[in-house]
Order: sequence, then C-alpha cells, then structure tokens
Amino acid sequence: MTSFAYLGALLVSIAGLGLLDWRHRVAVFDRPRAALLTVAIAVAFFLVWDAIGVGLGIFFIGEAPYLTGVLLAPEVPLEELFFLVLLAYQTLLLWRWLDRRHRAKEPA
Repeated sequence: MTSFAYLGALLVSIAGLGLLDWRHRVAVFDRPRAALLTVAIAVAFFLVWDAIGVGLGIFFIGEAPYLTGVLLAPEVPLEELFFLVLLAYQTLLLWRWLDRRHRAKEPA
C-alpha cells in the first residue's frame, strides 16, 4: 500500500489547490481555458526538461518505495506527471493571486 503514498499525497494536494481555486475563483474557476492551457504548457515543458535530464544521465528514479512503479518513459514515473501538474497549478494560483493583490492596491 505504501507504493501509492506519494501519488495519493499529490492527488490530495492538487485537490486542495482546486478547492482554494474554486473558493476564490483564481485560475481554473475564473478563466478555465487559459488556466488549463497554461498548466498544460508548463507540464509539457518540464516533461521535455525531464527527458533531456534522463538522456544526459542527470535524472533517475533510484530507490523508490513510495512510487507505484508505473513509468511514463524510462526513469519518468507516473508521479512525475502529477508533481508537475501540482507545481504548475500552485505557481499559477500564486501568480494570479499576487496579480490581483497588486491590482487592488493600484490607485484608480
């Protein structure tokens, strides 16, 4: 059962970000098409980054008792996809929230 621990934690974290987004209408629940496209582009960029790192021998899985063992590509576990979604989504939420805060403080 520990083999799903990391994936479970990632999914719970993504769901938590989704709840924050839903509550405050920051990204996906404000402009869904733009937000999802932004996350998809970021994930694609970092998957290419990972592929280059694996090809250069920089990135590798190593000992991984908390991973499912499902690989998207050599040395790229399934959990990497969800980690990248989490990373891109939380960055987008932070960016949009800070932008809103900054705009609210601008004089009219």
